[in-house]
Amino acid sequence: MADLLIELFSEEIPARMQARAREDLKTLITNGLVEAGLTYASAGAFSTPRRLTLAVEGLSAQSSPTREERKGPATTAPDAAIEGFLRATGLTKDQLDIRDDKKGQTYFAVITKPGRPAATIIAEVLESTIRSFPWPKSMRWGAGTLRWVRPLHTILCLLSDEAGAEVVPVSVDGIASGNITRGHRFLAPDPFAVTGFDDYAAKLKRAYVVLDSAEREAAIWQGAQNLAFAAGMEAVEDRALLTEVAGLVEWPTPLMGRIDDSFLHLPPEVLQTSMREHQKFFSARNPKTGRIEGFITVANTQPADGGAVILKGNQKVLTARLSDARFFWENDLRVAKAGMGEWLDALDTVTFHNKLGSQRARIDRIAALAREIAGVVGADAEVAEKAARLAKADLRSSMVGEFPELQGVMGRYYALAAGEDEAVANAARDHYSPLGPNDAVPTEPVSAAVALADKIDTLTGFWAIDEKPTGSKDPFALRRAALGVIRLVLGNRVRTNLTTGALRFAADLIGPIENSFADVNDLLSFFHDRLKVFLKDQGIRPDIIEACLAMPNNDDLTLLVKRAEALAAFLKTEDGTNLLQGAKRAANILAQAEAKDGVEYSFGADIKFAETDSERALFAALDTAQAKIAPAMQAEDFAAAMSAMAALRAPIDAFFTDVQVNADSEILRRNRLNLLHRIRALCAGVADFSKLEG
Repeated sequence: MADLLIELFSEEIPARMQARAREDLKTLITNGLVEAGLTYASAGAFSTPRRLTLAVEGLSAQSSPTREERKGPATTAPDAAIEGFLRATGLTKDQLDIRDDKKGQTYFAVITKPGRPAATIIAEVLESTIRSFPWPKSMRWGAGTLRWVRPLHTILCLLSDEAGAEVVPVSVDGIASGNITRGHRFLAPDPFAVTGFDDYAAKLKRAYVVLDSAEREAAIWQGAQNLAFAAGMEAVEDRALLTEVAGLVEWPTPLMGRIDDSFLHLPPEVLQTSMREHQKFFSARNPKTGRIEGFITVANTQPADGGAVILKGNQKVLTARLSDARFFWENDLRVAKAGMGEWLDALDTVTFHNKLGSQRARIDRIAALAREIAGVVGADAEVAEKAARLAKADLRSSMVGEFPELQGVMGRYYALAAGEDEAVANAARDHYSPLGPNDAVPTEPVSAAVALADKIDTLTGFWAIDEKPTGSKDPFALRRAALGVIRLVLGNRVRTNLTTGALRFAADLIGPIENSFADVNDLLSFFHDRLKVFLKDQGIRPDIIEACLAMPNNDDLTLLVKRAEALAAFLKTEDGTNLLQGAKRAANILAQAEAKDGVEYSFGADIKFAETDSERALFAALDTAQAKIAPAMQAEDFAAAMSAMAALRAPIDAFFTDVQVNADSEILRRNRLNLLHRIRALCAGVADFSKLEG
């Protein structure tokens, strides 16, 4: 067995492309080796700004021999057909086998190929991988034809075993493979030879290169925390920035500076966003004041002066950037204190969608819808409408124009500056939420009303113009909007019938649109599809959801989920699974009899015709259960209803053990079938058991 080391050394690879490139290199190489007949034990991919590396352990020395049989033409076939078969197989006629076939004697070719050395296969796979590598963007340079993300300088390709290491000869556009790599661009630029992965990783570290991106991330974060702690502050966690910065440096050295006092009055989100977007700085927060008062930069070097010169340069650039942010903030405050009317008027000229009008028209719809929804979430209708009218005003602010990710966040600050109360300001901040499965759900009543209105208007609007998601395509993020509505409804325990309430109201606000219409029932089905995905992630089986969707009021999502959760818990019990079997057996017998007789057995079960104790016990159990289930269902106490149903398990089991339903006596048969109908009807009042598995 041998080990393989590959390094593709180039100019700097964009940080955002490195993780995908690592996985692509690993997949393309290992799949290529396996398809060519080699096996391996393990593989690991690594990246730094200037290199992609793959280490493969336990690689077989050569591929296994192969034997392939191909059926050819009949021995009586024309010469041209036989000659074509010989050309395709590379054999001569005397090398073919003649075998008896259904239609007579037929030629067969047995093609045996010996195993090939690993080095030969590696060379082919590596060249193909380099030439077809799936970079999102690539470039050509010089006179060559090779495309790479940045100019490729060297290829390291080593195959090593107990006997030593050998260079696998590969040449791509004049770049020949070798055993040479380089360290840090400035701290250790000289080339050096390696003999295998362990030697490679150790020598890289001595040459100021940390190969593993996870190790670089850990070093950066630990260093940032230590620096912040020493300054009496705390580093603000930013996982995406940490991954990006680790892709920008090979030898990370965190350095900390302080923000000039003249900028400390800016909102912390502004400081953090400006430093992250423009300079890739981490923020340091003073826990006593809650303000962002420091920054942490990561140098790709080991400065002799402790980083003084680097920090001085960064401080100068930071001052310029934050001066811009301060100008935006102060200019925006002037408009906000005047009531934000300037921004709202400007939204009249901003198109939301060419078929759905301007942003101002959309705000009018959202405001009316928020007023309509307010009651079901416990919000004041006037406040909800006002909040909806102001929630998107910050879209025309200078700060959001510079940093779009601050929309909503800045809206809160500007609403407060305009003298609005906390509920209105918080709604501006929260109405985009939840943005994803891990985002918090707004629970303040006004925020919930505006957030629901925003998402429902989006959904009904795009449904009205027939811009629905198809397959994997969802350009307007409608699946995310529907999931947001579901989480808002469930998180706030909202009780409302969507099709006769908010969806219908929103569709009426949009009004008739040429060649299209808002199909509310179709949109409800879309909600149900998203709800299935959501509840499946919560551990509720799809068939349970289907059984509950078949019940009335399935557009009341809170009621629907409450029913599904209770049914799921019930079916996890022994009584639940056994009752399901009994209910299904009753339904099947009843369906067969009704089909055979052409009648519906849905009334007339009378205890006076009961002949056995088991029959009489089932009558009594059904009476008792019905007396408990009916009020429980009325009170939406599904757990109590399921508990009452559980008591039916033993009487139903005993009935089927002791009683022959299809008795010789027609009177007994009809009475027993009508008794089975009572079981079916009682279960159907809780959920559609026919849709349940098992």
